Amino acid sequence: MPKDLSSQSVDATDRSILRLLQSDGRMTNADLAERVSLSPAACHKRLRRLEAIGAIRQYVALINPKVCGRSQIVFVQITLERQDSEDLEAFERAVIAQPQILECHLMTGGFDYLLHLLVRDAEDYERIHRQVLTRLPKVARITSSFAIREVRRTTAIPIEA
Repeated sequence: MPKDLSSQSVDATDRSILRLLQSDGRMTNADLAERVSLSPAACHKRLRRLEAIGAIRQYVALINPKVCGRSQIVFVQITLERQDSEDLEAFERAVIAQPQILECHLMTGGFDYLLHLLVRDAEDYERIHRQVLTRLPKVARITSSFAIREVRRTTAIPIEA
């Protein structure tokens, strides 16, 4: 997404389009246009502009993790040996190459990174811990927490009217 993208880049109609697409990414252009009171051509033009400016990053299908046998959520706190630019960049490059890691966030506070993983079970996590996490560059400490139950999950970003 472009760094200069701001809320001023989109108007109320654009925000309506974004809200609707978050709830149904497969909505037809005709249905979308009707819901936001535009012609299909005008709606399509706005949609292409939203994609071009990076307001819409991609279209995906959200898969139920249970179907893939990966329903156990694990959050992993990583502390690096040092926080110099080279170490941060090396760690981040290595994380990006690991499909088991769904999310990675550079954090403030008592640890450097927070990772989000979906695993089959404790044995699967142990394998990933041994074969992936302990081999990431410059890791000093790994602390893992298994989620007991998922209370809320959404991919929808709150969009003001």
